[in-house]
Amino acid sequence: MYISAAASMLLVTSQRVCRNRGDQACFPRSMGEAHGSVQELAASLDALPPEFVRPEHEQPAATTFPGGAALDVPVIDLSEPGSGARVAAAAREWGLFQVVNHGVPSPVVAELQRVGREFFALPREEKERYAMDPASGRIEGYGTKLQRDLEGKKTWNDFFFHIVAPPAKVDHGVWPRSPPGYREANKAYCRHMQRLAGELLGHLSLGLGLEEGAMAEAFGGGDLVFLQKINLYPPCPQPELTLGVAPHTDMSTLTILVPNEVQGLQVFKDGHWYDAKYVPDALIIHIGDQIEIFSNGAYKAVLHRTTVSKEKTRMSWPVFVEPPEEQVVGPHPQLVTGESPAKYKARKYKEYQHCKINKLPL
Repeated sequence: MYISAAASMLLVTSQRVCRNRGDQACFPRSMGEAHGSVQELAASLDALPPEFVRPEHEQPAATTFPGGAALDVPVIDLSEPGSGARVAAAAREWGLFQVVNHGVPSPVVAELQRVGREFFALPREEKERYAMDPASGRIEGYGTKLQRDLEGKKTWNDFFFHIVAPPAKVDHGVWPRSPPGYREANKAYCRHMQRLAGELLGHLSLGLGLEEGAMAEAFGGGDLVFLQKINLYPPCPQPELTLGVAPHTDMSTLTILVPNEVQGLQVFKDGHWYDAKYVPDALIIHIGDQIEIFSNGAYKAVLHRTTVSKEKTRMSWPVFVEPPEEQVVGPHPQLVTGESPAKYKARKYKEYQHCKINKLPL
């Protein structure tokens, strides 16, 4: 059975913390509890429970750059000449950028978002049919962050995730049968993600002076794993005190994300947390740890987090692009010289997951 990076985070940490969730994600403790999800909890609260209040050094009100300044994250038109060089430059300086004219039709994105919204609008009992159950080996599906992390805190987020490619890794048993069109929408979107990921990896390879296919090949080629996730961040009574997702870099190669219209993504740059200004119809690209490793530090994995809103529901649809778990990833030999020795150890992706999840030296 294949276990993706995100799924591995859930499974490994659950086993380590009395089968409860720690770190960056979790699964339901008991779907029979009064509040089986953050979504349900949010509907009954006037104040934030103490377990959701982050330490002061993490609270958005205390740590977001004063004045509410938003970063103008690079926006790259992929239809223009020279866009590949701009992709590489943004990966070096920011680790984050947005792409427009990316070739993903608006109706395809709209349908992906429709079925995601409608899934979370289903009755609790229907959603729980697809609940994660690591005890039985089911590590994809519907989950929540009602569990405490290792520091005893919770984050304001429910989610659903499953692998969408390659076909040999897909378990359609965890794909919802309702709402209508869910499977077709995700399959259609995935085809565009595979094409776009290949295009971006090609630009990033060329930006390092390598052959266009070098990066994709190093990450597994046709065996690259695509993991679709839906994040739901319900309205929160005191959003200034909590987070939807705690600060992290993605373990994957890259992440391709589309949000709804509600602001929430924050990026750490130049010693401060900033809101990342979103451009309508763009896709947000995160550089992940594996690209930083492959590039020997030339490209930077972006440190980011998610804030929540008092009045609006935020949703996002990230696709994580990952190497197969047995794939060995390390700095490309052409990028290691006497003047630039290897900054990272080559290791299997599953070993990297284990070290990062368990906070071991990397």
